[in-house]
Amino acid sequence: MRWPGVRKVRRQVCKRISRRMADLGLPGVPAYQAYLERHPGEWACLDDLCWISISRFYRDGAVFDHLATTELPSIAKAAMARGSARIRAWSAGCCAGEEPYTLMILWRLLLESRFPDLDLHILATDIDREQLSRAFAACYPRGSLRGLPAAWIELAFEPREGRFHLRPEFRAGVEFRQQDIREAMPDEPFDLVLCRNLVFTYFDPPLQAEITHALQRRIAPGGVLVLGIHESLPPDSAGFQEIEPHLHIYRRESS
Repeated sequence: MRWPGVRKVRRQVCKRISRRMADLGLPGVPAYQAYLERHPGEWACLDDLCWISISRFYRDGAVFDHLATTELPSIAKAAMARGSARIRAWSAGCCAGEEPYTLMILWRLLLESRFPDLDLHILATDIDREQLSRAFAACYPRGSLRGLPAAWIELAFEPREGRFHLRPEFRAGVEFRQQDIREAMPDEPFDLVLCRNLVFTYFDPPLQAEITHALQRRIAPGGVLVLGIHESLPPDSAGFQEIEPHLHIYRRESS
């Protein structure tokens, strides 16, 4: 991990680490460092404390608008041209499911009727088991939905006891898997990969480069990679063409 990525969430991280030190009866950071050296298994606990999950539906709406009007229709047409019945997408670092579910809502409401012979399958991965449990439940507070148009909320969610439950037809086609992108990735080639506000924010340059190469192998030729709006690929990244610079959307080159 790199300091610039963690800097904005450092207060939350420091609070978590302080609570952990208190639970262990340690007086401060030097004592915790010594504890880490004596107990190697504690590094995994520290790693968990450094992850701050921040997400909501339709986050950075211009990105989803562009996907709905340009990239997804283009991907769909290419799939039909090669005789495929499925579009494959991967949401890496999916938190509690807001990103992949947003993508599925877009597909169901805006594009499915245009491409009735195509299915969209979304694989969503995250390191945090608790976040994935929330994704499976697909039940959210009103604040998580504030970026969605009111009409979409009415169509896609059922309000119950002050929370909003995603209707089954918008959950179908979304698969969740616990996975640490630093250690493992799904193997299948994807037409669309969303890797936003994770690798290219929190990880150091050598790991960013390693994961970039791995992503290239997992995106089909002509497929699309979406980063966070404040992120970019490492300078020496080959095999990708930036097609929407202000949104940081890339296309994997065919050769």
